[in-house]
Amino acid sequence: MHYAVGAPLPPPHGQASPGAAMNWTPHPGQHTPPAPPSAPAAPPAPAQQPASGQGGHGPAHGQAPTVPHGTDITGHVQLPPGAPVPLPSPPTDTTAPDAAHAAVAVLLIGPAGAGKTSVARHWADTRRVPTAHISLDDVREWVRSGFADPQAGWNDHSEAQYRLARRTCGFAARNFLANGISCILDDAVFPDRPVIGLGGWKRHVGPGLLPIVLLPGLEIVLERNARRSGNRRLSDEEVARIHGRMAGWYGSGLPIIDNSQHDVATTVRVLDDVVARSIASPPNW
Repeated sequence: MHYAVGAPLPPPHGQASPGAAMNWTPHPGQHTPPAPPSAPAAPPAPAQQPASGQGGHGPAHGQAPTVPHGTDITGHVQLPPGAPVPLPSPPTDTTAPDAAHAAVAVLLIGPAGAGKTSVARHWADTRRVPTAHISLDDVREWVRSGFADPQAGWNDHSEAQYRLARRTCGFAARNFLANGISCILDDAVFPDRPVIGLGGWKRHVGPGLLPIVLLPGLEIVLERNARRSGNRRLSDEEVARIHGRMAGWYGSGLPIIDNSQHDVATTVRVLDDVVARSIASPPNW
């Protein structure tokens, strides 16, 4: 059934809005159903004077219509837009801020098998303020059909998907921080590729991002990588190569946590201390 362009559509079957049965005009030539028997006319309601600045056909522009009592309506929560995360404010006293309560954005850097995901997740789970864990690998694996697995060979497609995932994580981090939720991101950022690594994260998140390196010994990384499965498990040669490149973070000025002898809970306590010191004296990166 067709209706004239611009003409109001009929109400759904069995429903009618006030005035719809009287005001709806069918398309010319369309069969008009017989009108139901007329009900006794109700006495006219007293005329109401429109409010000041308002016509007689509805609420004034920009003014919400009156909702009858008991009517369920669905609104929306206005969210602040995500903006680049600024540098942390300097402390007002000599005491380091309590990292368990501060709203921060942390970038946890480390090789495959360093325990980044486990530490980041536990840190986010146990904080006293709302905190999100944003995993680069998880976001990268949102791509299902056409996923460019770097283990099959590094190429333009895998490079583009990594860049896209980092940018997506950055947008998410900015929005979380703008709405009062801290976040921790994890990524295997190489010190010999600063434009793609730290430079990209600074562009996507902001200068207030706190980068911290998680770098256990090679034997620990190899052991943890052996327990992984799927496309996140790398060959021993690849793990050793990545770990060797990560050693370039020594002397960079970024805080480094060697968690070779720490379990996850102990590493998180060390991370809290490092985050507190980074808030008090942000690293120069």
